[in-house]
Amino acid sequence: MCDSFSNGMQLAVVCDGMGGAAGGGIASSIACGVFLESIGDFVQSFGSHESLTHAEERLIKNALTEAINAANAAVFERSGSEDDLRGMGTTLVATLVYCNVLFTINVGDSRMYLITNGAPVQITHDHSYVQYLVDMGKMTQQEARKSVNRNIITRAVGTDDAVEADIYVTRLPTNNITDKIENGEEADQYVVLLCSDGLTNYITPEEIADAIQDIGSIETSRALGKVAEKLIDMANAAGGADNITAVLMTL
Repeated sequence: MCDSFSNGMQLAVVCDGMGGAAGGGIASSIACGVFLESIGDFVQSFGSHESLTHAEERLIKNALTEAINAANAAVFERSGSEDDLRGMGTTLVATLVYCNVLFTINVGDSRMYLITNGAPVQITHDHSYVQYLVDMGKMTQQEARKSVNRNIITRAVGTDDAVEADIYVTRLPTNNITDKIENGEEADQYVVLLCSDGLTNYITPEEIADAIQDIGSIETSRALGKVAEKLIDMANAAGGADNITAVLMTL
């Protein structure tokens, strides 16, 4: 899901539920709704800024943490209210963009990639069993993508009464467009991709970046939709057997 606010902030969120078809869908819906509502309330109080101080950046990071804590509490409470929903949870990855700064928060194995002129960089770090093995040097990334244990996550929203999220801050060059135009060059193109593991388990970051490059200019929401559809089709063609979600923003 994507949203934009009157002060110029842009927000994208992806949640991938777990706990059975019904439980996973409910968990992801609750988490996404509560998270968006919390960030919306923060944006109204934050106002407009031409640049961000360190104190203002801390406020944004605190707001993201509070939003994911609220989402966790809501899912956990609902999980405890019905036997059929016990143990349900969801991944959550979100990116809030303001003043050429990307604030990304994640829990689970849904990811955020920043793709610059066709070069993909994974910003988030998976909270999963196979990623733990990769970090320990006991498995390669290629082996992790094919492992039968690749769907085991080590953190989720709503499975416990508290959740620990990771926050990443990525700064974009503020003078890129002006400098490039003055030199007669094209400005760098930045694409933010948030996606579930249903995408990344079946196609590589390089294949994702190539697909985006093949579409060409993606300045419109319709073009972004075409890219998302193409990525999902590619994952399905590669044997995709899981929920596949892809959300894109251009900067």
